[in-house]
Amino acid sequence: MPFVVSALGIILCAAAALILLFVVFKPSRSALPVERRRPFGDTNKSALSSFTDSTVAVLDRTIGGGPYSRQRLEDAGLKTPPSNFLIMVTAVAAVMALIGVALNGVGLATLLALATPFLAWLALSFLADRRRAKFDTQLSDNLLLITGGLRAGHGILAAIDAAAKEAPIPSSEEFARIVNEVRIGRDMESSLVDTATRMKSDDFSWISQAIQINREVGGDLAEVLDHVGETIRERGDIKAQVRALSAEGRLSAIILIALPFGMALMLMVVNPTYLGTLFTHILGWIMLGVGAVMMVIGTLWMRKIIQIKF
Repeated sequence: MPFVVSALGIILCAAAALILLFVVFKPSRSALPVERRRPFGDTNKSALSSFTDSTVAVLDRTIGGGPYSRQRLEDAGLKTPPSNFLIMVTAVAAVMALIGVALNGVGLATLLALATPFLAWLALSFLADRRRAKFDTQLSDNLLLITGGLRAGHGILAAIDAAAKEAPIPSSEEFARIVNEVRIGRDMESSLVDTATRMKSDDFSWISQAIQINREVGGDLAEVLDHVGETIRERGDIKAQVRALSAEGRLSAIILIALPFGMALMLMVVNPTYLGTLFTHILGWIMLGVGAVMMVIGTLWMRKIIQIKF
């Protein structure tokens, strides 16, 4: 009977988290933002709405440069404001704490609640790395679109704009951002360099340097970009070979990192009292701390081994 009650509590907590996620990230019915539909603000706001808007504004300003900043969310491809993401992380942490209480008491609840913000930060890093990898993968094809526009007689900005309309996400978003920044008066070189820095792309950095040199000395930019594109495609082939050869090592590292957490979770579900001493005795907390430090060291070590730079 206690196991049934715990399982029911976990199911209800998960349902509450899904409902909250839907409410926070519910898409808007209108394609236009509220600021454009209501340029002078909503004059019929209630006291609760005004308090909510003020709280959200304070949260956005407070976490502007933190681990959940707007820039990190944009790098991960998320359009939600930082305040909404922080509310979601807080709600998930509360749900995980309830699950920990249902499984093994206050100790596990505290551990899960503290681990949730760190896991959210890891999720943002994972999404940002995956988005940057997609950008690098699409770069050679997008370069063909740009050179095609240049050979058709367009300028470099018009060619990038045409590539932004034809390229898939995330390349289309980054190219559109470059075009918009240049149109409002920013220098193209600065915009290209910022894009290469934001996407951590050496290949796009070469493209920006080639465009800048061509603007200074002249010449056939399409031909220059063709040579750059050929180099990028050769580097892409080498990257693919390296990833194929290191796939076994990366999979082994993932299994070794996830194994302790998976075993601990299984033991907590099957026999909650087996690991209860770790959360009720000072020696257990010390062992958990030492284990966490060793896990971090081992993770960084394995990441250094399997991460091949060339």
